[in-house]
Amino acid sequence: MNHNPRLANSFIALIAIAGFGSLGYGWMQATAWHPYEALALFAIAVAASRMKIKLPGLTGNMSVNLPFLLLAAAGLNLVEALVIACVSTAVQCFPKDGTKPKAVRVLFNLSLMASAVALTWQVFRMGAAAHPAWLSGALVLPLAALTLFLMQTVPVSVVIMLTDGGPFRTIWTKIAQMTFPYYVLSAGMASMVMAARQHVAWDVPLLLLPVMYGIYCSYQMYFGREAAEQRSLSMAKAAGAGH
Repeated sequence: MNHNPRLANSFIALIAIAGFGSLGYGWMQATAWHPYEALALFAIAVAASRMKIKLPGLTGNMSVNLPFLLLAAAGLNLVEALVIACVSTAVQCFPKDGTKPKAVRVLFNLSLMASAVALTWQVFRMGAAAHPAWLSGALVLPLAALTLFLMQTVPVSVVIMLTDGGPFRTIWTKIAQMTFPYYVLSAGMASMVMAARQHVAWDVPLLLLPVMYGIYCSYQMYFGREAAEQRSLSMAKAAGAGH
């Protein structure tokens, strides 16, 4: 599909409706509350959201808060998980240079995250009720991570396609290649924490923050080197064209 701002606005409005619907559904599902665990995950997720990684060649970025969002969807009620996801996403939307983010972009990101976490939360609930129990335990976390991955990458690719132009398949493949390893890693980290919480205190996710900081630094170095190589290649092509 070609550049189509009107269709892009309609798609963003649809995502916003889905996001508000997810928030309403969350209030209806609020039962058991986990104040201490929710507060710990909230603080960690917000801190991790500021560890943003610019994706080369794209206008978006990703943060290292994904394991904490998975843990929130797995162990908290939906309201708690949505508050953690939406606040951490809002924090991520604000550029580090202090400039104001575009309201439409913030609305899209918040609505998309609310819908993604609500669906991921539902996957965990369905997995807990599935039979046999060993099968659901083996599959539910990978399925939840895959749900979050698709819910985050597919709509973003559609918006980029409609606003900037270009084929959807190419845009989504580029995003998936850069982010899928991180989703796999995050699912593994969340799995270890979920297993450890059966034997130790609820605040074990705090131990993940230094690990995620190390991953953040690694991604920063890798993408920074790739971006520098792309700039050098572009300059070389421009110089060659000038002769």
